[in-house]
Amino acid sequence: MNKSRYKRVCHLVRELNKRRRVQEKKIDILCNDMVSAHGEFIARLKPLVFGVSFYESILGCNDLSSLLDAAGKMIGSAVDKSNVAVFLLDGDGFQLHITDGDRPIQIDAASLENCFSTQVVRTISRGGRVFRLEEMFEMGLEGDPEDFNKISAAGIPLNRFGRVYGFVLIYRVVGNELNADELAKVAAITPGLCNAIGTVAPSINPANAAH
Repeated sequence: MNKSRYKRVCHLVRELNKRRRVQEKKIDILCNDMVSAHGEFIARLKPLVFGVSFYESILGCNDLSSLLDAAGKMIGSAVDKSNVAVFLLDGDGFQLHITDGDRPIQIDAASLENCFSTQVVRTISRGGRVFRLEEMFEMGLEGDPEDFNKISAAGIPLNRFGRVYGFVLIYRVVGNELNADELAKVAAITPGLCNAIGTVAPSINPANAAH
């Protein structure tokens, strides 16, 4: 092979290698984009799957106790290793429902109830967002610091179209902070839970958000 032909062959080989590397980079980028899109799709799908499962779990509940028990268990499954309590406004006071189950923290129900005044329950219930523990203390929450120093907690209001029923309290060990995605997942099912409460417990008289 003469030098001129040899150089042409080498040039062609280099060009082919260059194009192959460019093509490989494009394939890598495409694959990464597909994996990323797939991950985002799965992330968006999870709350929808939880919502469907939640509504299925409360379909057969014909009384308030069974409804709140089923709702609490489903919420507990969505927020891993958590305790769930539901505060419902009732006349001039409120009712407290704590879901039974194997949980890592247990605060005595009576002690928990005494930490929340009716005014604090009303304030949280009428809110348009999730409230963290420190915000609840600013509203007037009282309690044994030894208990509350152990937990990460949040209150998710139960109100819909101006009808205020109460709120869901979720809490777990302080080293395992409640994150925004978990709380958003629970907040997404509260409208349906409000409707269910209104259906099975018409005696519960929801407060008006404006008062």
